[in-house]
Amino acid sequence: MYINYTRREITVKVVYYGPALGGKTTNLIQIHDHVSGNQRSELISLKTAEDRTLFFDFLELQLGKIGGLTPRVQLYTVPGQARYEASRRLVLRGADGVVFVGDSQPDRQKENLESWLGMTQHLAGYGIELQGFPVVVQLNKRDLPGAVGVDLFRRTINLNGDTPLFEAVALDCRGVRETLRAIMERVVVRLKREISASAA
Repeated sequence: MYINYTRREITVKVVYYGPALGGKTTNLIQIHDHVSGNQRSELISLKTAEDRTLFFDFLELQLGKIGGLTPRVQLYTVPGQARYEASRRLVLRGADGVVFVGDSQPDRQKENLESWLGMTQHLAGYGIELQGFPVVVQLNKRDLPGAVGVDLFRRTINLNGDTPLFEAVALDCRGVRETLRAIMERVVVRLKREISASAA
């Protein structure tokens, strides 16, 4: 969270995290394409050998103000490949919320678990426990034949019942906006609570 009092804006950072080729990039592209051009920046892509990190920011006007400040949202993806673990940890630094994008393909469940555990370890390294931190899970690629059941996926990553999960087909934008709305609502609630506490 960063506050620009001159512009009356509060910048919040949301990171899309998950295994390689699970749909993180597709989510960001869909969101970017559906935000009005005068309310968003360009979509920036930092390419690695097999994956890439994307980011852009936009003004979130639908959620209203936070402590009298307009939210400016920075969305990031992390590179999915395990070899970029240091980059993934770095992108998570300063995050106000995380969307974990899981892959529905049965043979990707090991990668889902490894990525989930890596995310929780990196957050813990920054002093952040999942309990009480804004996290939303999206189970992507629901249109593929043989997609794993939601209950099996929840058990695979040991996801508690309090964490919202959205089924999605990011290529068709199904579940993308619902996921974004859910994480933003949780981030806003947490930031309002923090701002109120600091003003007290």
